[in-house]
Amino acid sequence: MKKIFFPVLAVFVLFGALSIAVAAEEARLSADVYVTVSDKDGNLALTQEKITVTDVDSDNKLTVNDALYCAHEAKYEGGAAAGYASVESDYGLSLTKLWGTDNGGSYGYFINNVSAMGLTDEIKAGDYLNAFLYTDLVTWSDTYCFFDVNTKDVNVGDTVTLTLSAIEYDADYNPITVPVADADITINGKTTEYKTDAEGKATIQLDTEGNTIISASSTKMTLVPPVCNIVVSAVDTSGGSGITDENNENSSMLIWVFVAVVIVAAVGAIVWGAMKKKSDEK
Repeated sequence: MKKIFFPVLAVFVLFGALSIAVAAEEARLSADVYVTVSDKDGNLALTQEKITVTDVDSDNKLTVNDALYCAHEAKYEGGAAAGYASVESDYGLSLTKLWGTDNGGSYGYFINNVSAMGLTDEIKAGDYLNAFLYTDLVTWSDTYCFFDVNTKDVNVGDTVTLTLSAIEYDADYNPITVPVADADITINGKTTEYKTDAEGKATIQLDTEGNTIISASSTKMTLVPPVCNIVVSAVDTSGGSGITDENNENSSMLIWVFVAVVIVAAVGAIVWGAMKKKSDEK
């Protein structure tokens, strides 16, 4: 009996380990990334869209190329085939079309507000990827800029202070961060009376419930539009249960793990019982 039971148990353990390994590998090659894209006219086409990125080019890692491909596949009319393209060149993998526009390779892309070295730069879950087309193809004056806050949750009537900074380069072409002064703040695409001060700061009051996209423009600089995604909620006077979606997700995951363990244990018990019965009959 023991000679039969332990090999069978080993099979179940091996099966479980293999299942966990496969799940871990799939998770490693899949990640949710927040993608922003500015089009050929300098308008926001995507604003921190949550994109599930997979290893579309089968290089066993998640890269900028994968993220942009998946973003176009999910959000561009006609998918990635119509809106996105990259090719191998003497300089490595190069971007040739972004958001449906081929402008001779004049593109930029930043990961968490740091300029990426190329399309093969790796990304991970929770990263913010900002890609854009240059709109000034003569003097290349497009300036990448960003707020110090990516996302924020506030209540109706609250104020939020944001700092707008730009990426510039010193005499040795090293990137430096400088404040953007006198920029016009936009809310959901509309210019407001808010402006950044000499330190790049602007304090904005939010009076409308809902998802709010804060950006900025300037008459003095060609800004790549920055994005701060603010969720404005009504003040909760009900007391609430204190249970969040994240808590619910975690609870669901624990439940499924428990169910899986119970199933494996039950199958093992059935097999063991059947073998024991057979042994007793002998």
